[in-house]
Amino acid sequence: MTHLKRQKSPKSWPIERKGSVFVARPMQGMKKAIPLLIALRDMLNLAQNRKEVKKIIHSNKILLNNKIIKRDNEGLFLLDILKIVPSDEIYRLELNEKGKFDFIKIDKKEDNKKISKIINKKILKGKKIQLNLSDGRNFLSDIKCKTNDSLIINLNSNKVEKCIELKKDAKVIIFAGKHSGGRGFIENINSEKKLAEIRIGNKKVDVLIKQLMVIE
Repeated sequence: MTHLKRQKSPKSWPIERKGSVFVARPMQGMKKAIPLLIALRDMLNLAQNRKEVKKIIHSNKILLNNKIIKRDNEGLFLLDILKIVPSDEIYRLELNEKGKFDFIKIDKKEDNKKISKIINKKILKGKKIQLNLSDGRNFLSDIKCKTNDSLIINLNSNKVEKCIELKKDAKVIIFAGKHSGGRGFIENINSEKKLAEIRIGNKKVDVLIKQLMVIE
């Protein structure tokens, strides 16, 4: 496994800055994801070391977005669904108010859907439209949507269920920048400056559109 220096790990990772020199690096999405090893060992406290984590993984007891995971450096992205088979506990990866990754326990009725942001669109041969998402996945879909909208993915069928539009009054989560972890509603959108004014409680803040995700 490739490692990185602890001091250079993303601020969104809920780990101590002091300790061992190196920490695990996620297989993909270093700035947007956290490795399964840290998720199981440091966040959920299901193991004390990498050896124990690998034992859990190899027993096929961990499902990520309804798929069995075999590698401890698999990257978990925002709003990914993690299921622990023996205990039947299900978690969604969120951001807390401090902008740190945190697991929220959810009900079984919520484990078959996930929201992902559209980061760009491509037109392929035959005029097919490919939607590239913030978690590294992509879909061929005829659904009407734009870059920066979000998709609701059915994890059982692996199909797009719905598009959530980036627009006034839409609910959003801020995943980067000084307001990371904040949740609120869009007051205004400045397309020219690529900014959105977000209402969080009683205050309003300006956030780059690339730093927020529309949610339900």
